[in-house]
Amino acid sequence: MFEILRREEMANGTVVLNEISAPLIAKKARPGQFVILKANETGERIPLTMADTDSTRGTITIIYQVVGKSTALFKSMNLGEKFQDIIGPLGSPTHLEKVGTVACVGGGTGVAVLHPITRGLKELGNHVIAIIGARTKDLLILEDKMKAASHELFVCTDDGSYGHHGFVTDVLKDILEKEDVKLVVGIGPVPMMKFLCKVTEEYKVKTIVSLNPIMVDGTGMCGCCRVTVGGKTRFACVDGPEFDGHQVDFDELMQRLNSYKEEEAVAYEKFKCECKTA
Repeated sequence: MFEILRREEMANGTVVLNEISAPLIAKKARPGQFVILKANETGERIPLTMADTDSTRGTITIIYQVVGKSTALFKSMNLGEKFQDIIGPLGSPTHLEKVGTVACVGGGTGVAVLHPITRGLKELGNHVIAIIGARTKDLLILEDKMKAASHELFVCTDDGSYGHHGFVTDVLKDILEKEDVKLVVGIGPVPMMKFLCKVTEEYKVKTIVSLNPIMVDGTGMCGCCRVTVGGKTRFACVDGPEFDGHQVDFDELMQRLNSYKEEEAVAYEKFKCECKTA
């Protein structure tokens, strides 16, 4: 169990896809839910929202960006190797319903999380407009899958190397001016989600975001994943990971995400040195 059956590198090797054998999780998982993975006995517990599931094959798919020691360790695992532990599905699934026109907006690896939600909304009969973005063309992921999962797809790059030259929020604003959008789903870096919510608030459009704060146990026991939503403390692992974007305190979330930045950098450098000498 938890064997890596498929492995694919994306975005110049900075993003990795793993399809993993996890039949019990695949059977129960729904769009928007996450798992917590541990590479080995001494590894860190890492929460990742599933990018896809296949109950027939008994697999789940995760897509992650290599940003530190633990994700670098994940990347070093080869086909046929097994994760020590995977716990899930965790969190509340996305509430999918037919509402009309929906805009699904993703940035970076947030596109991976957005994909099954976009597909689910389309399958229910919504008119789905997808907007995906990255810093540059080489860092874009899942363009073909997002095109298939939506009725319209807009692609943005910060540097103008592909698609619209600018941010996903620029395109979203144009769409909100022209279309009667009933729901916006935004998933990506915290600054992106913050400014996306500012845009949709101006147009009074319901907006859902998916949060990925620091997390340890994933069951609400430790309190590490607490976020302030509507002035109240919520736990992303059990109350989320999705929340009303207009109620989220994004500034507090960004501050908490940077709490262990220095320690993470030291651990990553140590890991890279150990790999070189191994």
